[in-house]
Amino acid sequence: MTTKEILKELQKYGDERTKNTLMNHGAREPIFGVKVADLKKILKMTKKNHKLSLELYGTGNSDAMYLAGLMADEKQITKAQLEDWVDKAYWSYLSEYTVPWVAAETEYGFELGLKWIKSNKETIAAAGWGTLAYYAAVKEDKNLDIKIYIKLLNTVKKEIHSAQNRVRYTMNGFVIAVGIYIEELTEKSKEVAKEIGKVSVDVGGTACKVPLADEYITKAIDKGRIGKSVKQQDVKNEYYCQQRTEVKNK
Repeated sequence: MTTKEILKELQKYGDERTKNTLMNHGAREPIFGVKVADLKKILKMTKKNHKLSLELYGTGNSDAMYLAGLMADEKQITKAQLEDWVDKAYWSYLSEYTVPWVAAETEYGFELGLKWIKSNKETIAAAGWGTLAYYAAVKEDKNLDIKIYIKLLNTVKKEIHSAQNRVRYTMNGFVIAVGIYIEELTEKSKEVAKEIGKVSVDVGGTACKVPLADEYITKAIDKGRIGKSVKQQDVKNEYYCQQRTEVKNK
């Protein structure tokens, strides 16, 4: 399929109610409002396709950009291309899901995450914390730099309540991710979670809620889920507010 053909398919699947929901969350035109279940239908026809994913992301159409993240080939996408993606990720579904999903699976995801969290641009900093959280979830503990993750937890403890709005949201998710997926840091994460307490985030009048990190980690402990690496599509349901049908399945 070509980019033009995919845009026609996206338009065909466009749903006004979904479009309104996504725009309430921060999306803007151009957007058709395609449900994830319908995006998957297109994805079955394209599979992973590096060139096509770059073209789709470059259209600026939110549905196409989200689909590009599902279609992206993490083994081919370059650091420069991810830098371009994060710069263009103008709202949370792109900056906190699409870009981090792809970046965390690359060999330079950790490096980019550390760089992005230092950005003064809210969406980029949020993408950085999301990337580092996903990276912890999908990598084995032995392949993680535990000392840096400890420093990052301390940074969250000191800065979360004064950080930018969506950065607070992803920082909170980072604490949850580290607590659940890095067994060595579960107790440290719980301590940080207790200290930061409730995190206030303006979700723009939507029904999204900010998870209480301490409760999330405690539930994971009770369910015996600590320290178990997971696939990307399972991660986000742990600590991010998402549309009911939003499930990444590559």
